[in-house]
Amino acid sequence: MLAYYVEWHLREAWRTLLFADPDTEAKTMRDPVAPAQRSPAAQRKAASHTLDDGTQAHSFATLLADLATIVRNTCHAPNDTHSKAAAFHITTTANTQQQRALDLAQAIHL
Repeated sequence: MLAYYVEWHLREAWRTLLFADPDTEAKTMRDPVAPAQRSPAAQRKAASHTLDDGTQAHSFATLLADLATIVRNTCHAPNDTHSKAAAFHITTTANTQQQRALDLAQAIHL
């Protein structure tokens, strides 16, 4: 249950990066029985596969896969594999879209 809760909050935070309709106000105002209609902004996203700023639009799964490329490597000196004194960590740098997704995720307040 917790995983669904986390996923829901991430989907809401990343709504601008995903193929989701960015018009959340229309979602609350529409008839709940009538079929959902996409906004013009959502139709543009789906047709062009890009966001308004020209970057690639993602599904939830592809955005997570893109974020999974950020890794932390532990490196050792070649002759000193058992000593922790010579170990150091290198974390890959996030690109602009990854950083934007991370910033949006950190802005979630529960």
